[in-house]
Amino acid sequence: MIMLRVGTFILAVLLIAFILSEYIVERVRVHNHSMEHTLEPEDLVLIDKISYRFHDPERFDIVVFRQAGKGEDLIKRVIGLPHETVQIVDGTFLVDGEELTDIKGLDLPEYAGIASEPVKLSVGEYFVVGDNRKESIDSRYAEVGIVTSTKIVGRMFMRIYPFGSIKIF
Repeated sequence: MIMLRVGTFILAVLLIAFILSEYIVERVRVHNHSMEHTLEPEDLVLIDKISYRFHDPERFDIVVFRQAGKGEDLIKRVIGLPHETVQIVDGTFLVDGEELTDIKGLDLPEYAGIASEPVKLSVGEYFVVGDNRKESIDSRYAEVGIVTSTKIVGRMFMRIYPFGSIKIF
């Protein structure tokens, strides 16, 4: 009888853990320098996988998305939203022709890439960049390009490691 209860308890815990990791929260390791100094290589972060089922990503959200044909998820900041036009002119982000003044990140982009010309975003399309603009391979580069909502896994909401740097975003 006790073994049956223990077995049932273990099964319930495993089921809850599976549901949490599959549908609600996921732990992701930062692998590169593209989000420095917001996030550092080897930081562990938690992503919320459920909120974007109820609302769309917002400007300056930090999102995790899957890149087609690549094994690792990328972490970037949303700059451009659906139906907007994004362009980078002389290191300045323009959204619908207006300078984006509350820009997050350490430096302005030296490389405009595909955004040297206006990039019109359609339904479910986002323009994302890393906070470390000099080291980030992001929507400015054709190999990443525009990120669609179907590729977005979730919104990063908390750094959990290193323990001395735990932070809610």
